[in-house]
Amino acid sequence: MSAPIASLASHRVKSRDLESVCNGRVRWAPVKSFWFLGMSLAGIVGGALTITASAVVLYVAATATALLFGHSLGNHRKLVHGSFECPKWLEYVLIWCGVQVGLAGPLGLLRQHDLRDFAQRLPRCHDYLRHGRPPLVDAWWQLSCSLELEHAPEIRIEPRIANDRFLRLLERTWMAQQLPVALLFYLWGGWAFVFWGVCLRIATAVFGHWLIGWLAHNHGELRREVQGAAVQGRNVRFTSLLTMGECWHNNHHAYPGSARLGLAPGEWDPGWWVLCALERIGLVWLLRLPEHLPRRPELVGVEHGTLV
Repeated sequence: MSAPIASLASHRVKSRDLESVCNGRVRWAPVKSFWFLGMSLAGIVGGALTITASAVVLYVAATATALLFGHSLGNHRKLVHGSFECPKWLEYVLIWCGVQVGLAGPLGLLRQHDLRDFAQRLPRCHDYLRHGRPPLVDAWWQLSCSLELEHAPEIRIEPRIANDRFLRLLERTWMAQQLPVALLFYLWGGWAFVFWGVCLRIATAVFGHWLIGWLAHNHGELRREVQGAAVQGRNVRFTSLLTMGECWHNNHHAYPGSARLGLAPGEWDPGWWVLCALERIGLVWLLRLPEHLPRRPELVGVEHGTLV
């Protein structure tokens, strides 16, 4: 069965074996592990030794910029879900900002996201893919390990993305893309700006991505349920500004193609605010909302824990 759930018929991940996302081993990934631990150590130790008010301001501004324009708009809402249209030059700028988050290259990130998304919609999947272990175990897995599935499903990325020369360049050089920024920060403010503006920024973004991911699949508000799914996304309130709106994960599981993640009054969504501003000046268009997406029969509302 290639599409056990109707909404998976057009998914990038294809598999006839529903157990393909269940069986595998979690193995230590040295490059991934040393990347995160190295950035964390340099950021914490180097940052403590060189702390200045200007370095802290740079850290806040650089982290917010990478998370908002890069991770939320470039990588997630545009590259992965194609929830809005924009000029190619702006798409490239946003995706380059996404590389500055320090998680992976754009194609690798897309594969990781889609495999996890596919697995979570099925009745069962490996605990690695559903954040299904206690926080310390899951943190070790996600930040320092990789999952090797015994029979990994096929991931079919559209040729316009898979064959894009700029994206392929970023995929090959995503770690090295930090060097021009580090050099600029060094010339601007010395080692303090490098430790705070690069190392600590990356450590914070990578760790925060894991933490919100674990919380959003284990704790939080459940307003809609994807019936038959291995795990439900949950809204993690009070983190909307920190995550640029990515905390509304229950909304996102319900309407993954929506450019707007904060759907109810009071659900702040900075990413959506920026998209609206860019739409006013003609830089983005065709913003997709839940009402523009195909109906999902497996999606039901939940009120006070009761299906309605």
